[in-house]
Amino acid sequence: MAQQGVQLDRETFSCSICLDLLKDPVALNCGHNYCMDCIKTHWDTEDEKHIYSCSCPQCRKVFAPRPELVKNTMLADLVEELKKTGLQAAPADHCYAGPEDVACDVCTGRKLKALKSCLVCLASYCGNHLQPHYELPVFKKHKLVEPSKNLQENLCSRHDEVMKIFCRTDQQSICYLCSMDEHKGHDTVSAAAERTERQRELDGSRLNIQQIILDREKYVKVLQQEVDAINGSADKAVEHSEKTFAELICLIQKRSSDVKQQLRSQQETEVSRVRDLQEKLEQEITELKRKDAELKQMSLTEDHNQFLHNYRSLPALSESTSSINIRPLRYFEDVTAAVSEVRGKLQDVLRETLRNVSRTEVVVPLPQTEPKTRADFLRYSCDITLDPNTAHGSLILSEGNRKATYMGKAQSCFKHTDRFKNVLQVLSTESLTGRCYLEVEVRGLVVEVAVAYKNISRRGEESEFGMNGKSWALKCDLFGDTFWFNSVQTPVSGPQSSRIGVYLDHSAGVLSFYSVSETMTLLHRVQTTFTQPLHAGLYLSLSGVTAEFCKLK
Repeated sequence: MAQQGVQLDRETFSCSICLDLLKDPVALNCGHNYCMDCIKTHWDTEDEKHIYSCSCPQCRKVFAPRPELVKNTMLADLVEELKKTGLQAAPADHCYAGPEDVACDVCTGRKLKALKSCLVCLASYCGNHLQPHYELPVFKKHKLVEPSKNLQENLCSRHDEVMKIFCRTDQQSICYLCSMDEHKGHDTVSAAAERTERQRELDGSRLNIQQIILDREKYVKVLQQEVDAINGSADKAVEHSEKTFAELICLIQKRSSDVKQQLRSQQETEVSRVRDLQEKLEQEITELKRKDAELKQMSLTEDHNQFLHNYRSLPALSESTSSINIRPLRYFEDVTAAVSEVRGKLQDVLRETLRNVSRTEVVVPLPQTEPKTRADFLRYSCDITLDPNTAHGSLILSEGNRKATYMGKAQSCFKHTDRFKNVLQVLSTESLTGRCYLEVEVRGLVVEVAVAYKNISRRGEESEFGMNGKSWALKCDLFGDTFWFNSVQTPVSGPQSSRIGVYLDHSAGVLSFYSVSETMTLLHRVQTTFTQPLHAGLYLSLSGVTAEFCKLK
């Protein structure tokens, strides 16, 4: 039974790194065991950030400082005893090779899964049959790899020899007999040398792919920012439209109430006028009926003389003094027509508004490759002129308003609300959107090349480029270039040049400054979100300093 216990515990004495029986076993404080060489190699290959600490590959417990490894003699004796007995428990079903597994080439009967394949023996071995490769010196130079079903592909089909040579002429692996036969005189190297060169190319390709992945991940973030911006803008638009339509409904209800009140007031006035006229007519009718009764009574008089006497004393019958003017029943139809006209116009306005909303298209910029060479940048070049209305009074513009010079004293110029008051700056006339590239030739000390929003302040220290959240500036002087944004200074490394290139991809939120000479060297790059069109700008600090936007087309 004791012997069986050793057999059943065999996996306990295996290193989880090399999967073989422990060699010079060491036990970590966390309780896990490894080969001394395996754990040392593992720690040596960890990232530099762990140089003063290390961790267990299984439980990830961190040890700081790195512990000194000491051989566990008791565990080593147990492993040696296990090797001598050569006994082990019957493998579990999952240890046997299945249809998709690589089987041990030495096992008879039901084969176990292979743990390693040997490129020299061209065979695969389970844990039991792999031991000689670790223990016998004759196998020390054999190359062990992960289990492979394609080992026979390393064997020359013509000479049954291992193919250790690569023919560059025919681009195929060959054996040493092939190199002396049909491949004689060809450009041949060892397979290992060819692998090293191809591995270097592969690593270069991987670096390119990884850079592309980083770029695409960056664009994914940019697109997510676009999603957030779209959602935020849509929410604001919905809120504004609801508020506006609510105000419009209130206004319509108020106008409806006013019209109703005016109509009722006019109705009351007109009804009162008609009632007065009706009352006068009724009084006149009553008076006429009384007179008619008197005349009827007189006509019944039988005494002729009395009748004639009474008739002569009758007053003259006067015409009715009441003027009867009945207006047509269409009196309020003008108001109805006016209200209907307002309804029609409002319907037209709302219909056109809805049509404009449906035509609105939100354009999401797709990732575009940033230019690499100056020729690529020049495809996006644009002509820049300086706006005289923004130039500080001490700046003189020339060369078709492309060049600015600081004269040392203020010049006479008309007042303008766009003019910078306290700093020696000027903005471009043209706004920058989309993809733009421009170059500035600078002469003298302390010049800033910048881009800024049009609504940047024109007065005070906060109006200086780079000292606010509305401008981005590259400051060039003898002590080195620096980048400024929102009063934060960032040192810039790179060769200084009298020509500065500025590349802008407005929709992607990319702004880059370059030192332009025979080659283009990136000085500083900004990744942000621009909310308004930008304008190019110049800042000059000392008398005689000049800066000019170059003609690139």
